[in-house]
Amino acid sequence: MKADREVRLSWTGSGMVFDGGPTDGPQLVVDGDSATGPSPMDLVLTAVAGCMAIDVRAILEKGRVPLDALDVEAQGKRAEKPPRYYTALRFVVRVAGVPPTQRAKVERAIELSQEKYCSVLFSLRRDIPVEIVLEGV
Repeated sequence: MKADREVRLSWTGSGMVFDGGPTDGPQLVVDGDSATGPSPMDLVLTAVAGCMAIDVRAILEKGRVPLDALDVEAQGKRAEKPPRYYTALRFVVRVAGVPPTQRAKVERAIELSQEKYCSVLFSLRRDIPVEIVLEGV
């Protein structure tokens, strides 16, 4: 397989702590105990939120929708038994500076991210319920 992306993690020699990241990009700490860095599952949740935020921002910019702030809060419910994958996801998208007349464009940007563009979300199981709440418009 010819890979499009590559990451590498190296154990630090301490607990469940690993250093690494993209071989050609910024590095980070991954900690299975969430003490010195986010856990792998926190990173998954962060990655979905980041992917959706970037999609929404890009779509709104392309549609010339004014925007002062954009925050995405992500919540995940995990299975109780291994493998403790996410069984449900919920996102709260908060925007500021968007005129009320542009709310439909923000809703459409969120919908496009969820249904077409968010590659991280599409990399997860397709049967995970996803709820998205829009606030601020």
